[in-house]
Amino acid sequence: MKIASWNVNSLKVRLQHVLQWLEQEQPDVLALQETKTEDSQFPLEAFTESGWEVVFSGQKTYNGVAIIAKSLPQDVVTDIPDLDDPQRRIQAATVDDVRIINLYVVNGEAPGSEKFAYKMDWLQKVTAFIESQIETYGDVVVLGDFNIAPDERDVHDPVKWKDKILCTNEERNCLNEILDLGLQDTFRLMHDDADHFSWWDYRMNGFVRGYGLRIDLVLATEELSETLAAAWIDKTPRGWERPSDHTPVIAEFDW
Repeated sequence: MKIASWNVNSLKVRLQHVLQWLEQEQPDVLALQETKTEDSQFPLEAFTESGWEVVFSGQKTYNGVAIIAKSLPQDVVTDIPDLDDPQRRIQAATVDDVRIINLYVVNGEAPGSEKFAYKMDWLQKVTAFIESQIETYGDVVVLGDFNIAPDERDVHDPVKWKDKILCTNEERNCLNEILDLGLQDTFRLMHDDADHFSWWDYRMNGFVRGYGLRIDLVLATEELSETLAAAWIDKTPRGWERPSDHTPVIAEFDW
């Protein structure tokens, strides 16, 4: 089972990129973030005509999530207890007996800001939701744009990024609380070295110069992780014309 995540930074702009990647890679599941598309405007037929099933939750201009799969996602959830949030950042669904939790984590703007405090609260409530999903479903994959670089290996310049947004101890502690629920970072089960990134800033020619962060993750419960066959970052779409600033991350399970 091949499961992937991709922040596409506008599905309207990157629809053909997504369709091309789906055709080439044939994942069982692709979770999208930052679709920036209202539900009434979602290009559903573009996917169904190619044989894909899709569930989505969006809004105009900002945020938005979707799960694209070879089989119809079931038991779909887009709002969670105790989090009164109109932003479309959360989606959970079951695909082939695996519970998929698709997250577009709040950016947080800057440490000490109101948006940073909101990010901390958001993560705490989402962590409680993930815990409940693991208790209910067993085999769970939590994936998406986490807007957190797990450790210094995931940052092109740890000194420059020290204590900056996406790299603070507070954010990493929140991520570790999610991992402590019994989840594994699938990429790190396969790759221990530094300088693997999933996001590069559009500014300063970041992709070409290697100025990136690994903030897009695929986390899996321990039993599911035991069947992990491969995990990788596909940098190819980042080099396409008018690319997203993120690129797909993938985990493949042999079960």
